[in-house]
Amino acid sequence: MPNYRLTLCYEGTRYRGWQKQGNAENTIQGKLEAALSRLLSEPIEVSGCGRTDAGVHAREQVCSFRSQTPLDCAETLQALRRVLPEDIGAIALIEAEPRFHARLSCQSKTYCYRIRTSEIPDVFTRRFVLPCPGSLDVNAMRAAAAQLTGERDFAAFCSLKNSKKSTVRKLWRIDFQEAGDELRLYYTGDGFLYNMVRSLTGTLLEVGLHRREAADMPLILSSRDRAKAGFTAPALGLSL
Repeated sequence: MPNYRLTLCYEGTRYRGWQKQGNAENTIQGKLEAALSRLLSEPIEVSGCGRTDAGVHAREQVCSFRSQTPLDCAETLQALRRVLPEDIGAIALIEAEPRFHARLSCQSKTYCYRIRTSEIPDVFTRRFVLPCPGSLDVNAMRAAAAQLTGERDFAAFCSLKNSKKSTVRKLWRIDFQEAGDELRLYYTGDGFLYNMVRSLTGTLLEVGLHRREAADMPLILSSRDRAKAGFTAPALGLSL
């Protein structure tokens, strides 16, 4: 059965996240599978490289699916663009190797969290950037971030309780980009736990606001206690 790789972008504001749940109509995966199933006249199941939370966006979400009949990728891509909601965009569609699987084949992911420090409201970015008016100590945030990278147990930065899965992940880099009154944090790793990036961001923001010390990071990690870390930053500032 032919295998396909689809790249999407989407604004997650009005969705309950990527993963299909009881109310599949209000998830990205549910919308995508419904659209593909109608277009191809067969049931289509889609796998995504990352299960973004409710309200989280994606610039490049890689998906994979199989179809019973070979597709003309260019024609199918154009048709998919016509039927998807305006806040979900199909970027590219190609035939993939038979063993390719968007989640299992994924080697790394990068998330970006955007923060606006200006006191002047910007209505045009309100769905994508967290307003945090005032001055942030970015140097302190960098010092804290340096202690969070590597292969570590991130249980203290995970909102799931009683999970039997390992909470060890490899966080290769946390990069900072300052552009005027906007600060962007880029997290690159082999995988991320539920709410992990948002919890890391909330903790780094507390460091930047001098509500906790950069030197606290090793103690937070070793505690494995979510209550020891910072707040969970809102979903709106996060993009895959």
